[in-house]
Parts: sequence; structure tokens; C-alpha cells
Amino acid sequence: MHASPDDLLTIGEVTRRTGVPASALHFYERKGLIFSERTIGNQRVFSRHTLRRIALIIVAKRLHIPLSDVAEVFVDLPTDRAPAHKDWQRVSRRWKKQLEERRRVIEILERELTGCIGCGCLSMKACLLLNPDDTLRGRGLGPVRLQ
Repeated sequence: MHASPDDLLTIGEVTRRTGVPASALHFYERKGLIFSERTIGNQRVFSRHTLRRIALIIVAKRLHIPLSDVAEVFVDLPTDRAPAHKDWQRVSRRWKKQLEERRRVIEILERELTGCIGCGCLSMKACLLLNPDDTLRGRGLGPVRLQ
């Protein structure tokens, strides 16, 4: 029998397939990241294509992408069917832009930190990281934060 993206999986099957605990699945569902249906016996079941959403959540967590950003991206994904390749490409491009921006900010921070450590100024007059605009100049000479 061939598996269809629309096949329904129990919560136990989803936890076994993804490694994500049921409590986390409930949390993701409350946040609107994944969706389930109820059987006649009131058992929660998920469409097989939900596994991809969960995989994307796991990847996002590894990349330290907040769940709020995941929710933003998921707004554009269909909930009633398996997302098409173009849907996933759109998500990927959006996250790529976010990661590029993070990289840019980290590189700036790294340059400022390296400059701060290397500058040797005890009064931190030139420090853009810990004393932007030299706001500590009126508090005295030397390492005023340590006095």
C-alpha cells in the first residue's frame, strides 16, 4: 500500500516518526503551527503532511528561529493539503533572508567586540558596544563601571 500525504496518523505514530513528544505536539497545535482532526472515538489524528511541518519546526529550533517566526511563515502554507514544492521554496527564501540578516548583525557585533577588546580604552570613550555615544564620560576617568 502506498502512503499518501493525506493519510491520517495517530499522535503516537507522529511522536514515533518525529521524536517530538506529544506535549510539544499539543503546544504546536495550540500555537496554530500544526492541525489535527478528531476521529469518531475522539482520538486526535494528523495528516501525514504534518510530518513536514514538524520537521521544519525542528530545523527552525536548531537554527534558533523563534516559533513566532515559524508561525509567520506557516501562514502562507496550506493546512488542508500537503504543501507543494513552490510553497516550501517560498518558506526557504524567507528564512534565508532572515538568516542573512542575523549573520550581518552578528558580524557587526563581532567587529565591535573585537575593536572594543583591542582598543584598550579604560574609560570606554570609544566603545560603541558598552558605552554608545560616550554616555559614561561624565562619571569619571578609568573603568567607571567597575568603581
